[in-house]
Amino acid sequence: MTSISTAEYKKLYAPKAKSRRKSKRPSRGVKVESEGEATLSLQLKASKIAFEREFQFYASRKWRSDFHLVEKKILIEVEGGIWSGGRHTRAKGYLGDMEKYNAATALGYQIYRFSTEQVKSGFAIKQIIELVGE
Repeated sequence: MTSISTAEYKKLYAPKAKSRRKSKRPSRGVKVESEGEATLSLQLKASKIAFEREFQFYASRKWRSDFHLVEKKILIEVEGGIWSGGRHTRAKGYLGDMEKYNAATALGYQIYRFSTEQVKSGFAIKQIIELVGE
């Protein structure tokens, strides 16, 4: 029979301490670029369509649009999480989006909304190219 010391026993069988790693999720309020936004950005550049990212269209609110087509008064939103119960499909987020989009429309902007799937398939960029006539 083999014997081991108490220290060796604890090393082998003691419950492991949980590590205190920081979450990889960004801080609240920090915007993370989605796959759809990154893809549309590349498509707009390739199509030579001038745009601004994270355009704040309303002075007294922190509302931003994912894309603003420069000198066109056109805002583009890439709606993520529509199949996974993301922010845009839950009641509070949906109501907030309606308020934001209505305010943008009242300021004279046209708003176009696309899903990530529509961006990745090329549907969104085709429609945007038709809109701007380039």
